[in-house]
Amino acid sequence: MRWQRARRSDNVEDAGGVGGGGMRLGGGKGLGLGGIAIVVVVALLMGEDPLQILGQITQQNASVNPQQQSAMPSGTPEEREFVRAILGDTEDTWRSIFQAAGRQYQDPTLVLFNGGVQSACGFASSAVGPFYCPGDRKVYLDLDFFEEMASRFQAAGDFAQAYVIAHEVGHHVQTLLGVSAKVNAARQRGEKVEGDNGLLVRQELQADCLAGVWAYHAQKRLNWLEPGDLEEALNAANAIGDDRLQRQGRGQVVPDSFTHGTSAQRVRWFKIGFEKGEVGRCDTFSTARL
Repeated sequence: MRWQRARRSDNVEDAGGVGGGGMRLGGGKGLGLGGIAIVVVVALLMGEDPLQILGQITQQNASVNPQQQSAMPSGTPEEREFVRAILGDTEDTWRSIFQAAGRQYQDPTLVLFNGGVQSACGFASSAVGPFYCPGDRKVYLDLDFFEEMASRFQAAGDFAQAYVIAHEVGHHVQTLLGVSAKVNAARQRGEKVEGDNGLLVRQELQADCLAGVWAYHAQKRLNWLEPGDLEEALNAANAIGDDRLQRQGRGQVVPDSFTHGTSAQRVRWFKIGFEKGEVGRCDTFSTARL
């Protein structure tokens, strides 16, 4: 991927964070993937925000084993430059798409952190992976996640990493379009939003589709994809499907607790967005087949 061709964003900031251990997807001294899955399921059954509960667990762990706060920026200089390039191109793409629709795109901020970070959505550890908080309209990313994608999920490659960023930016687009508010309102009304056909899955699959829309327009403008790049993104989408993660983490698949969609669904919706770059094709809320 010739990502150097992209304009660099000025909306990336370093937050530092909790150094050392903390909760990690890959295990170590922190909460493992199976434990995280259990926390998420229990939180959803209780009607609570899984992100906040995971954050509370991290804060409790920190009080027992306090970690030294690190002011070091996340990742290497090249990795941070890569993030600025990808975010910059999402800005260019979505500004153009919104302008064509008679609207104005508002850029999100991308925050790089180490170990844990405080957002408007509460405290979160790196264990939750990259996330978007609609409360402050920021994307949060610990660059160690990219190493974990390669080592644990065999989802390496710069375009796979770009897909992850574009997916979180897709959630920002949903916030600007009012989609996120509608899903949250349904949750507050007590509606069941998780499950293999639920609103959370539909919201995540739409973000995958919007990532595909970005990829289509970015390639059309910059011609930056190289052989194998698209496969990298599809492999990443396949690697982080609910069914695959649950099978790896607990040995069985529980569709009623799905929050992001199956591997096949995530691949399918990214491809739908990438095929023609049309936002209108990303209406995952109206279709019967996900």
